[in-house]
Amino acid sequence: MEFCPTCGNMLLYELPHTQHSARFFCPTCPYVCQIEKRVKIKRQMRLVKKTIDPIFSENDQQNLPTTDTTCPACNHGKAAFYQVQIRSADEPMTTFYICKRETCRKQWRED
Repeated sequence: MEFCPTCGNMLLYELPHTQHSARFFCPTCPYVCQIEKRVKIKRQMRLVKKTIDPIFSENDQQNLPTTDTTCPACNHGKAAFYQVQIRSADEPMTTFYICKRETCRKQWRED
């Protein structure tokens, strides 16, 4: 992908005609970049995934309300829970659970 140095829009590719060679052009401004024959593009960008920050810190998780539910991993009978609206407003909230057993701490959700 190439971007216009003037306005920042993505450049479009135009096939070669008898009047001009292949080129990139900007659909919003008059910028045109001619493509020479046998040009090799050696630029590669590796995508780096960002770390995901938790919604609730460890300290926040200690203060969550608890309920009587069974953990699917260890069958412990208590879990902390919180609810988040992750779909449209007319859908019910999603409940996330965290097992209260210190050795388990499994997280699961109920839609």
